[in-house]
Amino acid sequence: MDMRLEVTVVPVSDVDRAKGFYEGLGWRLDADFTADDGLRVVQVTPPGSACSVIFGDQVSEAAPGSAEGLHLVVRDIEAAREELARKGVTVSEVFHDAGGVFHHAGAKARLSGRDPEGRSYSSFLSFDDPDGNGWIVQEITERLPGR
Repeated sequence: MDMRLEVTVVPVSDVDRAKGFYEGLGWRLDADFTADDGLRVVQVTPPGSACSVIFGDQVSEAAPGSAEGLHLVVRDIEAAREELARKGVTVSEVFHDAGGVFHHAGAKARLSGRDPEGRSYSSFLSFDDPDGNGWIVQEITERLPGR
């Protein structure tokens, strides 16, 4: 049975501010629905992604800004950093992990710059949305077998 991740929920404190932020990144607005009981669901999708992000009122009981490690994948990490910065996002420098396998939580073991060997899956940058939900952008230039 195929199972695909299609939607993830991001807890926010101000729905309109979050909507403006993600639309400002160039993410497609898929839905903005409000029910009679005050439920509001906003869905946005990053360009080229099969997975969308949902936030709103009464969508999650998680604390706003508590999501971390949300990953976006790009082919060119430097171009992604430039584009995010141009759109007004406070973005980290490009980094790789001291261990060379993945990245640690937070800023632990971050080394400045791209992976020195240029390996796919090994160069990153990070940014937060206005509530502090943490995003990681990972450069993947060559997929592992089976992906």
